[in-house]
Amino acid sequence: MKKRLIIRTVTLLALCAALFAGSAFAGEKETHVITDHADNEVEVPVDIDRIVVCDIYPLPSVLTIFFDSSDKIVGMPEASLTAAANGLLGELYPDILNVETGFLNGSDINMEELLALEPDVVFYSAGSTAIGDQLRAAGLAAVGVSVNKWDYDAIETLDNWILLLSELFPDNDKTQIVSEYSHRIYDLVQERVKDIPEEERVRDFFLFQYNDTTLMTAGKHFFGQYWSNAIGAVNVAEEIDQDNSVAVNMEQVYGWNPELIFITNFTTAGPEDLFENTIGDYDWSVVDAVENKRVYKMPLGMYRSYTPGADTPITLLWLAQTAYPDLFEDIDIIEETVKYYQEVFGVELTPEQAASIFSPAADAGSGFAYNK
Repeated sequence: MKKRLIIRTVTLLALCAALFAGSAFAGEKETHVITDHADNEVEVPVDIDRIVVCDIYPLPSVLTIFFDSSDKIVGMPEASLTAAANGLLGELYPDILNVETGFLNGSDINMEELLALEPDVVFYSAGSTAIGDQLRAAGLAAVGVSVNKWDYDAIETLDNWILLLSELFPDNDKTQIVSEYSHRIYDLVQERVKDIPEEERVRDFFLFQYNDTTLMTAGKHFFGQYWSNAIGAVNVAEEIDQDNSVAVNMEQVYGWNPELIFITNFTTAGPEDLFENTIGDYDWSVVDAVENKRVYKMPLGMYRSYTPGADTPITLLWLAQTAYPDLFEDIDIIEETVKYYQEVFGVELTPEQAASIFSPAADAGSGFAYNK
């Protein structure tokens, strides 16, 4: 009897110890280690409920479509909010318009306000090493996301964003379906433009930012070059070797004389501003694209489509169709957009919502100060 009592007592003590240990660590989240785009090993929670995005502007929209919900996003940049408010993202997910933005002023972080958001993980641009260091010093799980690690290839960049998110959220893995759809569109475009003689390829120009004092475009090291190559066109500013966006003047534009102009949503300017010379002292009247009314505003669905994002494969198809309408006359871009979002993300768009992507509001480019 005494022996049984001792055994029962030991068993009870062991059980109590286990319960005590469990309660002591109940508030701690299980973690695992991932490698981010800056090649940092980052310990992150297995269950991530609260996300803050710093200076990687397209990412809140990608996260929202990835989850078909904005519930996990508790902080993001003002530039992301502006795009959401003036695009389809805010219509589909109105709660994203209430996400906190006050913790960030350009590249300056108010760490007190950021910590008050109690994020499980914070995403930042992998190229912003100072921000990454600041976040880690504050004890945050800082995950770097790159925009240029893949030489501004928008499809490969999107693929790698989705791959990283799928590693963080394996129950929501969309790596294969996103990649397969994007590369199918890419291959379709390549097949149709591959036989265009060099002398017949459309000479295009990407108007990245444009106001009274600034005219910026893409040289050979930015997304404009990728888009031009991908649709079988010629970027007239390819001679510029500077990375990212580049300031140019009208004399250079006259010399290039592009046949086709794409205006991004990082500016409020639209085709009519070039047709009617409404901004500053610029005179576009003698530029081929303006004379022939081949100036177009780029799409704005979930984010500004010049960058990688959820709209990337549709953007590629639209650009190709705009550059070479005869080669893509059989494709209904609205129908393809509805199909894409349904098949890849399970997001149902009406034809009217899909069409709105290709008629963006000018205000999406308001208040955007581009810092290289």
